[in-house]
Amino acid sequence: MANLPVFATALVADLLPSPVATPARAASPSRRKTDASPSLAIPGFLSGRVQWLRAMLMSSVLGALVPVLVHAQDASLGSNVQGLLAYARAQNPELAAMRHEAEAAAHRVQPAGALPDPVLRVELENINNYGNDAPPSLLPSKVSDTKYTVMQQFPLWGKRDLRRDVASADAQRANALTDATWNEVAAKLKAGYAQYYLAAGNERITMEVVELLSRLEQLAQARYAGGLVAQQDAIRAQLEKTAVQGELITLDSEKRQARVRLNALLARELTAPLAEPQSLRTLPAVSVLDAGALAQRARSANPALAAEEARLRGAQSTRDLVRKNRYPDVNVGVVPTQMGSRITTWGLMVEVNIPLQQESRRAQEDESEAMISAQRARTEAAANQLLGQLGENLAALDSARRWAALTTTQLMPQSELSFRSALAAYENGKVDFATLLEAQRQIRKARSDHLKAQVEALVRLAEIERIVGEDL
Repeated sequence: MANLPVFATALVADLLPSPVATPARAASPSRRKTDASPSLAIPGFLSGRVQWLRAMLMSSVLGALVPVLVHAQDASLGSNVQGLLAYARAQNPELAAMRHEAEAAAHRVQPAGALPDPVLRVELENINNYGNDAPPSLLPSKVSDTKYTVMQQFPLWGKRDLRRDVASADAQRANALTDATWNEVAAKLKAGYAQYYLAAGNERITMEVVELLSRLEQLAQARYAGGLVAQQDAIRAQLEKTAVQGELITLDSEKRQARVRLNALLARELTAPLAEPQSLRTLPAVSVLDAGALAQRARSANPALAAEEARLRGAQSTRDLVRKNRYPDVNVGVVPTQMGSRITTWGLMVEVNIPLQQESRRAQEDESEAMISAQRARTEAAANQLLGQLGENLAALDSARRWAALTTTQLMPQSELSFRSALAAYENGKVDFATLLEAQRQIRKARSDHLKAQVEALVRLAEIERIVGEDL
């Protein structure tokens, strides 16, 4: 952003009596003194202690520098959007929560395809010792016989792989949602920083206008003192300056609100200080903003769309798993039998569930098919919504870019020329002071419009990058 025209204040200053410059006192040059230090030889028995002292000294220096570096980093936070993004990636709690959920989902993949835990069954026969003189007992060696059955269930027909596929799709969806959350946070930060820059930029422009109006007030007072204009000119300059100073209060409020929004996204205290914004991002070339290419990138890289597609894959795997439930699972068991204190016999058992409830299974299969259809429609709706938002933001970005170019090439030079002409004409008594104030308002409006167009373009760019899923 260009500053308020320097030539304007310089031109006004030329019309005012300039103060007498006071010559600066020449500073006496400082004398240099060089001391030659003789080199000292360190005995061998002291070298270890010297290295230890050197290490301790470096540790102390580093310990003292770390808080200074951290403070310097915090002091520069807010000067550019890259620093805000790096800070938010490490500190934003919403993003941290999504990362933990994605990690939890990844840990569910292996158990989903694992075999179920085996089952141990212990059967004590004739615990009352009927037919014997022994009293009732629950000890295996004191009853007639004891059966130990160890059973393991084996899901067949690829059911374990399908369960692993369902869990894997959930993990992929969690990772995609994490990326989508970061996309949302990054887009808000980029837009918030642009609004922060807009508020700070308008504040700078307005403060320069106040300075310019002060000079115009001095010019009007000088011409009034010379009897060339009425006192009303000086009063109007004061009124205009007071009104602009009142606008500074509103701009300061807007800047503080923008700072609060940024601190909320950064998980900092809402009143924590932020550095003044220094620069805006550079817009990508027009060739990069091709609608067809960006639409293709959005379909392949948008994380929210990837999450919907992962959910669709999970629904398809669930449908296949439900179909596999038509076939039975097998339980295999080994049965050693204890009589007294010895294992006397061994048995083998096979258990198979019988899938007789076909009507119930057909209802489950119909449900899974309906869920696939619903998810497929939901995925397509999400893609259409994203592409619609992409086209809308591309159109708005193009409009903002053209408006910024128009203000740069025509509106600002024209308003500067108009102010220069009005200032010279007022000095010669050809126009009134109201015309000069109006020319000043036009130049201020032109610069404010230029800044708004730049910020609007970057806000739209942030939305486009959120939709595409990556920086352009």
